[in-house]
This record gives sequence, structure tokens and C-alpha cells, in this order.
Amino acid sequence: MLRPMLSALLAGLSIANLPVSAAGNPAEPQVYGTCGMWPHARCRGADLRHKDLSALDLAGVDFTGANLARADLRAANLAGAIFDGADLSGARMAKVNAPGASFRNAKLIGTDLEFAKLMRADFTGADLTVANLEAARTPFAWFVGARLTNANLQETKFNATNLRNANLEGALLRYTIFPDSSFEGCTGCPTDW
Repeated sequence: MLRPMLSALLAGLSIANLPVSAAGNPAEPQVYGTCGMWPHARCRGADLRHKDLSALDLAGVDFTGANLARADLRAANLAGAIFDGADLSGARMAKVNAPGASFRNAKLIGTDLEFAKLMRADFTGADLTVANLEAARTPFAWFVGARLTNANLQETKFNATNLRNANLEGALLRYTIFPDSSFEGCTGCPTDW
């Protein structure tokens, strides 16, 4: 009698998107206001300043217009996440996995993206002034109209990256490579050398 009733209550519930601890056990999900820290959550305009979101699976989360200034996102999975118009100034994002993530018109001033995987990420119109992208991987990424002034781009691999109308003035470019990248209208890009 109890088993069929319990089965009926649990029918349709899924824990597939809930966080899991390192031991493989379900972890208590982090919630900030109305924003849950799990894949495909909706966190538009959320105030997540200084929050520790490191190593979380945040794939597909919508952070449009959110304030993540000085948040810790190190080693987080941000595949397909949306940060359009968000403030990520001073955020710690080293070793994030963010293929297909969107950072359109986002503020990433002084953000640490060292060793980040940014394949097909969209930074159109983003401000990455003094950001650290050392050894980041950006194949097929878009930095159209992005500001990368005084950014650390050492050892970054801009493979087939679109840097049209971007500004790289004062950027550190030691061992940076740009195979098959587009530089039309770019200031401080290799075509200026």
C-alpha cells in the first residue's frame, strides 16, 4: 500500500540537474534569492557579488544583467551560459569551461580567465580591460567590438577568432597566436605591427 503511494508521489520528479558532491552523493543545492545554482536556472538580474560558485555545473544558466562582481567561478562548467550585460568585474574565472557561453556587452574588467576554455564564446561589445586571459583557448570565439586594452593575453590561442573592431591597445601578447583570425578595424592587433 505504501509503495504504490510513494511511487505515485515521486513520479515525474528528477534529480538530474541537482548538484552532486565530490563523493557522488546529492549535495544541498545553493540558492541565492530566487536564483538556484544548477544547470539551466534563470538568474536574470541576480545579485551574486562575492559568491563562491566555484566548480559548480552552471551549464545554460541565464545570468543576463546579473551582478557577479568578484564572484568565484573557478573551474565552473559554464557551457552555453548567458552573461549578456552582466557585471563580472574582478571575478575569478580561471579554468572555467565555457564553450558557447555569451558575454555580449558584459563588464569583465580585471576578470581572471587564465586557462579558460572559451570555444565559440561570444564577447561582442564586452569590456575586458586589464582582464587576464593568459593561456586561454578561444577557437571560433567572437570579440567583435570588445575592449581588451591592457589585458594579459600571453600564450592565448585565438584560433579562427573574430576580433573585428576590437581594441587590444597595451595588451600583453607574448607567445599569443592568431591563426586564421579576423582583424578588420581592430586597434592594436597584429595587422598594426
